[in-house]
Amino acid sequence: MSALTTTVEDGIAVVTFDLPGEPVNKLSDAVKVEFEALLIRLRDDQAIRAAVLISGKPDSFIAGADIDEFSALTTESAAERLSFEGQEMVNRVEALAKPVVAAIHGACLGGGLELALACHYRVATDHPRTQLGLPEVQLGLLPAAGGCQRLPRLIGARAALDMILTGRSERGARALRLGLVDELAPPSILSAAAVAAADRVARQGPPRRSPGGGLQAYFLDRTAAGRRMVYRAAEKRVRARTGGHYPAPLRALDAVRVGLEQGVTAGLAEEHRAFGELAVGEVSRKLVQVFFATAALKKDDGIPPGMAVPRQIRRLGVVGAGFMGAGIAGTAALNVEVDTRLKDADLVRVGKGLKAAGAPLAERLRRKRLTRPQYERLGALLSGGDDYRGFARADLVIEAVFEDLELKRRVLMEVEAVTRPEAIFASNTSTIPIREIAARAERPDRVLGMHFFSPVEKMPLLEVIPTDATAAEAIVTAVRFGRRMGKTVIVVADQPGFWVNRILSPYLNEAAILLTEGVPIEVIDRTMTAWGFPVGPIALLDEVGLDVAQRAGGVMHASFGDRLRPPETLARLLAEGRLGRKNGRGFYRYRDGHKAGADDSVYPLLGVRPVEDADPSVVERRLVYAMLNEAAMAMDDDVVRSPRDGDIGALFGIGFPAFRGGPLRLVDDLTAARVVDVLRDLEDVHGPRFAPAASLLEMDAHGHRYYPA
Repeated sequence: MSALTTTVEDGIAVVTFDLPGEPVNKLSDAVKVEFEALLIRLRDDQAIRAAVLISGKPDSFIAGADIDEFSALTTESAAERLSFEGQEMVNRVEALAKPVVAAIHGACLGGGLELALACHYRVATDHPRTQLGLPEVQLGLLPAAGGCQRLPRLIGARAALDMILTGRSERGARALRLGLVDELAPPSILSAAAVAAADRVARQGPPRRSPGGGLQAYFLDRTAAGRRMVYRAAEKRVRARTGGHYPAPLRALDAVRVGLEQGVTAGLAEEHRAFGELAVGEVSRKLVQVFFATAALKKDDGIPPGMAVPRQIRRLGVVGAGFMGAGIAGTAALNVEVDTRLKDADLVRVGKGLKAAGAPLAERLRRKRLTRPQYERLGALLSGGDDYRGFARADLVIEAVFEDLELKRRVLMEVEAVTRPEAIFASNTSTIPIREIAARAERPDRVLGMHFFSPVEKMPLLEVIPTDATAAEAIVTAVRFGRRMGKTVIVVADQPGFWVNRILSPYLNEAAILLTEGVPIEVIDRTMTAWGFPVGPIALLDEVGLDVAQRAGGVMHASFGDRLRPPETLARLLAEGRLGRKNGRGFYRYRDGHKAGADDSVYPLLGVRPVEDADPSVVERRLVYAMLNEAAMAMDDDVVRSPRDGDIGALFGIGFPAFRGGPLRLVDDLTAARVVDVLRDLEDVHGPRFAPAASLLEMDAHGHRYYPA
């Protein structure tokens, strides 16, 4: 079947791109061949004055290139050829003597936007699902079909680099302000608006596009001296954000710079050379693997297909109006647009919780991501009180109270007394087994865990934790609702700490032990951020809250014994009233809520003097291998269903470096033999907490891996 169909009326050819058997349009080799033939027809048919390119998919213009095709590339030369062929096809669109109008609704990303940039006019819809962007750097690549050349010339170097180097997408209204599109239209009249534009451009020529922004914008975007300033600032931001671990943004910056300073031909050559190197590089391979894993999780309901149908969640109850509860309520209202009722013990806390829940809405309004009517409508979904009024109609209740078993059991009993029998109860506990919370439940089949990560509106992971008694319907409902909230969801076993906190516990313990040995706070954190984590383990303890970390550590110690015994570090700081960032006193000092350096008064509290010659390589080895070993032990205990789920949980839950693929993929890369050798060396020096996991010994003995070679 053809992906491109054409109808002609009054000299305007309307070309509809609808890739058979696919939910979105992608640019594959077969599509490119068909598109080349179409361009020849448009060129040679004298009855055609102009063309409109529109999608037949409901929410996708063109979502980009076919990732399966370029992930199969094995040589730089093959990758360069793929980029060169894409450039040639897009160049022919731009060179066509007859105007081509892109009618954009839905995802217009990667190669799809590069194709649209080569069109002579762009009409986009004002629908929220219309997103225009060049996300290639998120796969360790760069736009390599002319995007690094056309976008800066269209909207200026600064705005273009902001999109290219981050992979961020823009909605239609913002794209119009940037000059990325020429016109906005409602989805219902997109085709008519694009046909009218094609007729107008055929008669009058394309519109003159003059850069805006005044004298400063002219200097920065249109002069060599100004652009040099832009390049330096962009490089500084990239290096600070990536730590030098991700080569694609810097190569994209080079491609933009070469194109603007040496001409389009040189810029295109730099694009396909860089694409060839990056596409077969280790970082891109890892990021593509992550992409495929997350795509697969979007279709995985945590139960066998067809086993149960999810309930529709129309009303949500949240018990606990603190930081986590407010974040859950606000994210549900914003992303799911569901009636959400917040409950806490007194109205003052409820009021603070509602204010915090509404903060993301206010921020979206301020940044013009929401209109005033949208803001008012979504805000009206949030309500609260100090009792359970309104919960009788709730389909799902999420408990986010203090991490105390008896308190959580009491909340579950209260919720069961006021909700319907079919209502689902989810605990947001971070470490307590769900079966213990549900031990006295009247309806244990409706109870499970939904473990969100802080801050809820930003952290992408959700762990769904069923017990042996949880009904399949409850599992699939929680998974689907989590995805509607914008989360990547993994289903994990009901064991203490679940997956993320299980593998995090020995890592944080070891960091605290290093501190008691006199290793400076900054050395510990700087070592692990240099290794690729977004924050170091000591800073993470401050962010989590020392009281929360202490309680979680107690649960893990009680469950796993001396291997996960936490040192006295946190207890000593808590005795001094230090809670971390939330009260401005922890391992770090804080000024106006911002970290202001390590607090040297911590060392006397711990009875140590910071050493000056701490070896970062030793710090790195102890922390990394503590986590790798625990990940292997958790796999032995079947905490996650697959290495895929385990690695995605680590990447999205604790910021494990994506360019390393995840702890289990890292074990494969290092080899089990190497991991076992290092753990045995650590065990000899530091004791049995580093004894290798049984599965690592088995993998070492038989040459096994977590993933196929």
